[in-house]
Amino acid sequence: MSVYDKKKVGQRIRKQREALEISREQLAEQIGRVPRFCADIERGQAGMSIETMLSICTLLKLSPNELLLGQDANTTTYDETELIIAALNQCTEKQRKDALALLKLFITAIH
Repeated sequence: MSVYDKKKVGQRIRKQREALEISREQLAEQIGRVPRFCADIERGQAGMSIETMLSICTLLKLSPNELLLGQDANTTTYDETELIIAALNQCTEKQRKDALALLKLFITAIH
């Protein structure tokens, strides 16, 4: 099971930003945030909204899976799929609908 790790997410952002030769200031400007906030994200000291995450994914040409979990969208294992299904089965109907809406948003953002 993968766990969200803000420091690792920040490291992936920094690594990809530098690989694409984008300055932190350029990143901040493109996603509508201040450079200090981007620095805090890269250090793992701040989280980000879904909107910010999707903007970063688009700008840095990363899928949400690559950004959040360090894996390509095609590398989800059967065990992870079972965990996702089990988690959804424990949700209320509203939570499942919200999860579906988020999933649709992610799919739209990466295509």
